[in-house]
Formats: sequence, structure tokens, C-alpha cells
Amino acid sequence: MASASLEQYIRERRREKDILLMTHIVLGYPSFEASIQVIDAMVENGVDLIELQIPFSEPIADGPVILHANQKALAGGSTVAQCFDVARAVCARHPIPMLFMSYYNIPFMHGIEAFARDSADAGIRGAIIPDLPHEEGAEMLEAMAGHDLDPIFIYSPNTSDARMSAIAERGRGFVYCVARKGVTGASTDFGGLDEYLGRCRAATSLPLALGFGVSNADDVAALVGKVDIAVIGSETIRVIDERGVDAVGEFVAGLR
Repeated sequence: MASASLEQYIRERRREKDILLMTHIVLGYPSFEASIQVIDAMVENGVDLIELQIPFSEPIADGPVILHANQKALAGGSTVAQCFDVARAVCARHPIPMLFMSYYNIPFMHGIEAFARDSADAGIRGAIIPDLPHEEGAEMLEAMAGHDLDPIFIYSPNTSDARMSAIAERGRGFVYCVARKGVTGASTDFGGLDEYLGRCRAATSLPLALGFGVSNADDVAALVGKVDIAVIGSETIRVIDERGVDAVGEFVAGLR
């Protein structure tokens, strides 16, 4: 029996929960063994989706915490092939959707068609590629569609209404709404998002995720009723840096 689409999964899960959680890890940081341990802890403590970042040397949308994790993973010898191996392992052992997140150079160098094929073969459900505008993504979109992978596109507060609508025509699964201009990791005022999120809702019927600055249970609670998915990225890596891999489960459990 075919699995539910990513959008369908999100809608069904939302009938049970007032907001979903998507977490983010950098594969190979602090090691591949630790990455698997962290993913296991996240799933066991109620995460609904996970972004698996393939490390890249110039992650332009990421702030210093995730940048550091990318650099350390690469310095430790992380390869794209190893990332596919870990993805295959965690997709086989966990029922929740796993998404790749990386920058366009990674699929370009791997080969667009091969990247889509290998992602699907590993069990990945979609990809977030922040530096690939939809106007330049025809080859990637075609390859992803051919392997039933969902392209996750991004809205930001300075995205025009017309551009939001154009993006919505090409996206699948959900839309990732960036809470503010800038890079990941800095704090965000979640009280001033209503006008922006209203524009996002008007532009697409897809579920909405919101990230950049979500770091604790108060932040997640502030997003209930506003978006479908709260995205926690840099804060998980801070927990690993400051308290170790074993602290991730408790941190994730405390987000609701």
C-alpha cells in the first residue's frame, strides 16, 4: 500500500495535535553515530518530521551555530554518500517523514537525477534547497516529481504576494515560512507575525511551517493556531554543544 503524501500526513497528524514539530540536524555532527542517536531521541520524544542537512561549506541561510556544525562535519570527513547511508538507515527504522536540506551545489555535483533517485531510494520524502529559486529549478523539480519527492519552498517577510503565489504553484508538501530576514539562530519576536502569516495563508493552501528563532516551549505555544509546524533548528545543536547528545531527548520532550 502506498504511503500517504507528505501533505496528507501533515493534515492527518494535525487532527491529533494542535501543532507539529520539525527538528533539524546536520548529518555527521558531531559524528554519524551521534546523528543516528539524536534522530532516535527526537522520534522517541514526539517529533513529527526531521530535516537532515547534508553539510555544505557555504550554507548561506544558516547562522553561526549551524555553520559551525557544517564546518565540523566536513572537517570530520562527512561525505554525501555517508549522508545517504544514514538517511537510508533512519528512514527504515522510523515512520515519520525525513527531508533532506542542503544547498544546490550538493545535488548539482551529485547529478540532479541521481540525487532525486538516491533520495527516494533512501526513503526521503522531500527536499529544502534554500538557494534554488523556483524560476531556476525546472530540472530539479522535474527530477523530484519523477521520484515522488516534494520540493519545499520558502516564504520570507519580504516575499511579495505575487511571488508567494508563484512559489505556491510549484511547491508540494508544505511551505517553509522564514520568521524574519537574516539567517538562522537569532531570537525572533513571534507576536508580530500575524500580518505576514496572513499573507502566507492567502497565497497557498499547503500547510505552513515556521522557523528561524523557535527555541523553547513558549515559542512553540505562541505559534499554535498560526502555523501547522514549528521548526526547531539551531537550538537543538546548541543543546548538543552545551549539554551533549544525551540531552536532546529531554529538550525535545519539553517543547510541547
